[in-house]
Amino acid sequence: MIHRSLRVILATATAVLLLSQAAFAAVFYGITVHVSTTNIKVHDPKSGQTLAFTVTPKFNDVFSQDGKTTYQMSAIKAGQYVKVYYDQHALGMRHADKIYILTSHNYKMGSQ
Repeated sequence: MIHRSLRVILATATAVLLLSQAAFAAVFYGITVHVSTTNIKVHDPKSGQTLAFTVTPKFNDVFSQDGKTTYQMSAIKAGQYVKVYYDQHALGMRHADKIYILTSHNYKMGSQ
């Protein structure tokens, strides 16, 4: 009986932890200021905020706005509008989960 209660408590704690981590996922829109093999820096002209995101060496989650076309990380250049989905799980470091390339009007590429 005690073992069953302990399992229920552990399962509940695990579920709460996973839900709280999912809550920290965020989205940031802006203009790319810097891109390298290990990070990307994006500036939001509306808020004036600039955020840097780490990327893994084999990061390949770069998409068109509609998510149908994939791109290499090298397709992102300084001055491009992007939408970055990110979180801060690993040691509190902000890292990109997915990056969407937008046009200068924040529309998907190829639809200007």
